[in-house]
Amino acid sequence: MVVSSISRLEKKSSNSVEYPRPQFKRNHWYDLSGTWQFAWDDENKGEQEGWAQSEESLPQQIHVPYAYQSKNSGIDSQEPHDVVWYKLHFHWGKRDGFELLLHFEAVDYYTKVWVNGQFVGDHAGGHTPFSFSIGSVVQDGNNVITVRAEDHNGVEQPLGKQSWKSDNFLCWYTRTTGIWQPVWLEEVSSLHIKGVKMTPDLAHSNLQVEAELPIHQSKAYLEAHVYFKDEWIHSSGAWIKPNQTKVDFQIDAESDQADFRVYYWTPDQPQLYDIYFSLKVDDEIVDQAESYFGMRSMEVKDDKILLNQEFFYQKLILDQGYYEDSLMTASYEQMHSDLTKVKAMGFNGVRRHQTIADRRYMTLCDQLGLVMWAEMPSIFKFSDSSMQAMQNETREMVTKHYNHPSVIVYTLMNESWGVNEIYHRSDQQNFVNALYYQTKAQDPTRLIVGNDGWEHTATDILTIHDYNSSAEDIAATYKDKASYVDESPSKTSKKQNFASGYRYTGQPIIMSEFGGIAFSPQEDANTWGYGARPQTEKEALARFEKLMKAVMETDSFQGFCYTQLTDVEQEVNGLLNHEHNDKFDQREIRSILSSVQSDGFIFE
Repeated sequence: MVVSSISRLEKKSSNSVEYPRPQFKRNHWYDLSGTWQFAWDDENKGEQEGWAQSEESLPQQIHVPYAYQSKNSGIDSQEPHDVVWYKLHFHWGKRDGFELLLHFEAVDYYTKVWVNGQFVGDHAGGHTPFSFSIGSVVQDGNNVITVRAEDHNGVEQPLGKQSWKSDNFLCWYTRTTGIWQPVWLEEVSSLHIKGVKMTPDLAHSNLQVEAELPIHQSKAYLEAHVYFKDEWIHSSGAWIKPNQTKVDFQIDAESDQADFRVYYWTPDQPQLYDIYFSLKVDDEIVDQAESYFGMRSMEVKDDKILLNQEFFYQKLILDQGYYEDSLMTASYEQMHSDLTKVKAMGFNGVRRHQTIADRRYMTLCDQLGLVMWAEMPSIFKFSDSSMQAMQNETREMVTKHYNHPSVIVYTLMNESWGVNEIYHRSDQQNFVNALYYQTKAQDPTRLIVGNDGWEHTATDILTIHDYNSSAEDIAATYKDKASYVDESPSKTSKKQNFASGYRYTGQPIIMSEFGGIAFSPQEDANTWGYGARPQTEKEALARFEKLMKAVMETDSFQGFCYTQLTDVEQEVNGLLNHEHNDKFDQREIRSILSSVQSDGFIFE
């Protein structure tokens, strides 16, 4: 018999690197990572047989939050199992007037959850966080959480880089099923702040705050105190009527101590304000949360991208977020190591490709000064079902990223995956446009790429993918802007830049995928990358330098994204290997990238 339980949950510090939601910290949280009971349900009989209500243990054990396909899960099986179950016993001391929230950061793909045999909710989507209020079903004493995850890995659900075939192929990798990001509990007052939306307004030097509360019967006051390091900046707040669930107000962010009235967030100076929220009823604090924000703006002027009203040349690297022993699940230490290497090599941002990052990853980008392109994982078949799945999960993706100053671009589709006939089909064009305008309505502060790489419809940036390994060809192809913007310049994709009926209208242009130089000291016929394979480190680095200079010296480009940060399973075109160790001297990479200077004022 397998019994996985936590006899006494220990409160974690909100300053812990394990904290799953660094941008909205509370003190009373409990990490549920560790050993859970686990079972396959290949006959899909668990619900009918009442596994959620049964006191019997599940037959296996798994280490949450790792998918069963990973080594770190303790199972490490590549066999397909579309339905899996989890159970965890825990002891809880219930308190009157308090609510208990059960948080899942990501479960792939369709999730049902029971507590003490009672159904508490479900969620569809494999990459975004969701929560359930479980205070009404938790007992004072022993409790059990039961989770059922169903993941058919079908082409009509957002998969990203997970292979839907029996084996990995080309640039699609090992699939992920079930829980793959942290699970945690949080104790809050019955009346609490459900969430906040923070929008910097540089034009007026203030922060717009929108907060959400549950249904309540009390008159309350929400206040916020803003600091920069030890300097108090300003405080503001708003009264909340009974049954009022939304409230908004603004806070002045100006300071006489800032060089230019506010402390700007930039990659060179990632300055962050601290903000402390308190919710009061009858002058008694019933809820508190700690957060942060950055004052920055993104906009397009003519064919340039402006960060804080200054031209910003983007030097991005593609990060797919895969790890040898844990697939898409990373520890804080692994994320920190990767991103500090990105910074050390001289890049100023990352394109998080085809997966949605852990919130700690985004906080590290905020803190280290790396801009981030957030990207929705792709579907691979166009249908009513896939459209609904994409629309729903895209909204959740935007909500997850909204408060992070590092996030400057949303990429909604990639290389026409899932809309393969978009060049000539108006329905597929309209769907990408619908995603674009849905996202623009939800978040008008960021730039949006509708379909990255080619066959653009509605888009704020013309992005181009070109894996031509000849630097001379790259330089010649993109020398004359007028000759390529409405054509099919990429000799590798041969795709048109715009779908039929659409033309270039002056957008900034970014080479958002190029390079992909395959290099591995260990020769393996089953690995691949782009172009002829260099035989030595020196040859690989020389090609990297030539390609990089060809792109950076192309006047019409406003930036680039190099493929890629790490090797991923069979794909060996990373600057780091699959163990995330350096293939090349970081100083040599930085020296090559430094031919494009940082933007903004430089004081010697």
